[in-house]
Amino acid sequence: MKGEEDASITFCKDVPNLLSFFVDTFVDFSVSGIFLPPQPSLSPPPPPLPTRLPSPRRLIAIGDLHGDLKKSKEALRLAGLIDPADRYTGGSATVVQVGDVLDRGGDELKILYFLEKLKRDAAKSGGRIITMNGNHEIMNVEGDFRFVTKAGVEEFRVWGEWFRIGNKMKTLCHGLDKPKDPMEGVPESFPGVRKKYLDGFRARVAALRPNGPISSRFLSQNVTVLVVGDSIFVHGGLLPVHVSYGLEKINEEVREWINGSKGRFSPSHCRGRNGVVWVRSFSHEVEQKCDCSALEHVLATVPGVKRMVMGHTIQTVGINGVCEDKAIRIDVGMSKGCGDGLPEVLEINGTSGLRILTSKTFNVVKEQGLGMLLAEHGGPRQVEVQA
Repeated sequence: MKGEEDASITFCKDVPNLLSFFVDTFVDFSVSGIFLPPQPSLSPPPPPLPTRLPSPRRLIAIGDLHGDLKKSKEALRLAGLIDPADRYTGGSATVVQVGDVLDRGGDELKILYFLEKLKRDAAKSGGRIITMNGNHEIMNVEGDFRFVTKAGVEEFRVWGEWFRIGNKMKTLCHGLDKPKDPMEGVPESFPGVRKKYLDGFRARVAALRPNGPISSRFLSQNVTVLVVGDSIFVHGGLLPVHVSYGLEKINEEVREWINGSKGRFSPSHCRGRNGVVWVRSFSHEVEQKCDCSALEHVLATVPGVKRMVMGHTIQTVGINGVCEDKAIRIDVGMSKGCGDGLPEVLEINGTSGLRILTSKTFNVVKEQGLGMLLAEHGGPRQVEVQA
């Protein structure tokens, strides 16, 4: 009898936590349409953000997504990472998405949730999906919403309503601490914001500000700089001053800021035209206007690195490289709200080198002064894939 009583007491003590998990899962599903159970509170804490990883057998790099869930899934299917039912099929592959999930589209939250689900599924298969901070993640955490769409405001308004409903449900259980109101400290009005958008605007501020429910849950898991094997990934670009400052230090400071311990504004290495998420020194369509000497210096000071892979600047010709293919530019403007280009992804394979996976039909054209990454001059091969 005593054992049954102990079990009953333990169960009753667990009821509040079980209710909290149920409510959080219910809210997530209502917002995203994805069943994403919260991680148990007894789970080990997340590991430190990776800054350097060994070379995997298969490495996939995906450019800017900008709030377009449909195109995001097309890119993932191009790489064989999901099937037609959106189930993870990437096996042990390592995937790097170089940032700019936010802005210019209306599926920002849905993409964040979908990528989180894929991260969990990939881990079960021995794979790894790594997401990075782009300039638009940094801007939104700072409260800079210049590139937010009406649909993006509406998506966060819906999130805010469901989040508050979830909080009200939790207050019905006396064993739970009173949940924090996400709108606490958010101004009641903002200059220039019309009344019909105010609820969504306020919800977006609440969700994405430092230590906000969405920024701390999703964006704090992003890296800002990443070395995988012989490739270094960054949203905008790395300059010698960034390497001297310390790649690990950059990642740690951005994560601390997103988690609310560094004030409103991002660390200095994320701001201005020379910030790691803003640099365009290696992104100009004309190779002669790219700073190949600075690139060479960076690569020479990061042991074992042969190339830099970056997004941020739309490449209308598709994924391509300059500076003897040591700068690989993978933002193809795939989002409907930002170019509406056909998705392409970069594959880095230990046995076959670099390949561009694309759904385009194309003619091989050599353009003066532009590294097209075509097999004719030693770069990655373009491979047409049926999406």
